[in-house]
Amino acid sequence: MNHVEEQLLKEKKRIDSITAPEEMEARLRNALNGAARSRTRWMSPVWRIAAVALFLLVIFGYHYNAFAYYGKKLLGFDELISGTRLQELNEQGMGQPVGKQATLTDGTELTIDGIMADANQLVMYYTLRNPKGIKEDGSRLFWPSKFSGFLTSSNLESSVSLPNEEHTEIKGTMFFEPVSPFAKKLTLHYYETDANNQLIEHSISFPYDPNQAILTQIKYPIHRKIKVDQGVLNFQSITATPSMTMIKGTLNVDNFDRLPLGLSGIELIANGESVEMIGSGHSSAPGGRKFDLRYDALPKPLESLELVIQEFIGYRQLDQRLPLASAGEEPFFLADKELWVKKVAVTSQGVEIMIATGDDILLDGVSVEALGEATSLRTTVGQIETELDDGTVLKERTLLFDTRVKPEYLYIKGMHYIKAYNEAIEIPVD
Repeated sequence: MNHVEEQLLKEKKRIDSITAPEEMEARLRNALNGAARSRTRWMSPVWRIAAVALFLLVIFGYHYNAFAYYGKKLLGFDELISGTRLQELNEQGMGQPVGKQATLTDGTELTIDGIMADANQLVMYYTLRNPKGIKEDGSRLFWPSKFSGFLTSSNLESSVSLPNEEHTEIKGTMFFEPVSPFAKKLTLHYYETDANNQLIEHSISFPYDPNQAILTQIKYPIHRKIKVDQGVLNFQSITATPSMTMIKGTLNVDNFDRLPLGLSGIELIANGESVEMIGSGHSSAPGGRKFDLRYDALPKPLESLELVIQEFIGYRQLDQRLPLASAGEEPFFLADKELWVKKVAVTSQGVEIMIATGDDILLDGVSVEALGEATSLRTTVGQIETELDDGTVLKERTLLFDTRVKPEYLYIKGMHYIKAYNEAIEIPVD
């Protein structure tokens, strides 16, 4: 490491150590408390890109070159990014032309046309060309994994691409984790398959210079915990950049994975309007999980901002014994949720009970009772979804129990369900 890099590393450590004065943080906490709301990742790549740089008023923050301005449009990507804010950024010339090329094993020419980088992500524009044609979407030829550089290890998160009619050219964009503002060179690491279908690792490097224009990235501390039925959500920070708004935090929720809702029930409201969620992700961490929420860019001027936990997974203790003799067309009620018992049968496999509930319900601690004996649920099979005339979606499945005695009761300890929390966190903007 040379002297310049050592100085940059020391400066980064100094910046990272900056914290707000305790009395100021206490005032922020009091204001917020008075308000009323294995890596897994989902995202909508095309709508990830925002048009306008946002400056939040913060208690603490630091400045660095969050979006390089080169003043030259990256050509040939209009159709791919049409109608998105990425197109507006491209029209403004907010990208670094690269023009680096490599030839893949089948003769396809790879060109890294350019990049856009800010504090939340790096976007890479690329082109694949082969006059003989490119199979599928080119992904079996060209598998990027990450960018590396000084203080940088930026993993691929998503991609979107579009072939021409002849399938001799593919234009695409790939989205990576943010790179260090101190990097002077970036190296793209990618894999391709050879004639024997074996993976071969390659890399391609180019200079990186984010210093031609300075836009400020602001990181605002939220520091707010929201208690849910089986744990806690801890919202830590919000970062706004020209390409997206990202909220980071941690969660420790016992039943987080029991239903597929994830984090999609958390809204960001700016100026009274919902900001589109373009992605979310979570990964394992000591004592729980880290998570991030990704939203479109915030409007300008920004007058109000709040984070609202509209829905999240909940749990309700029930301890209900449902008499199977009265099962029929009328549903049983689990609190305010309905459960239909469609069929009860004793087969060579044991007792089978077909039930139907809303698609947002997962039963917990299920057993049957007969002659004073309880038999716990062995497994659930044959799950299908049906839609009623009023649009209600029901989830039908069959419960299997290891007993051949016709049961008198179905016992349900509790249920996991999608619960309306409506908890709001106000984020000061002035």
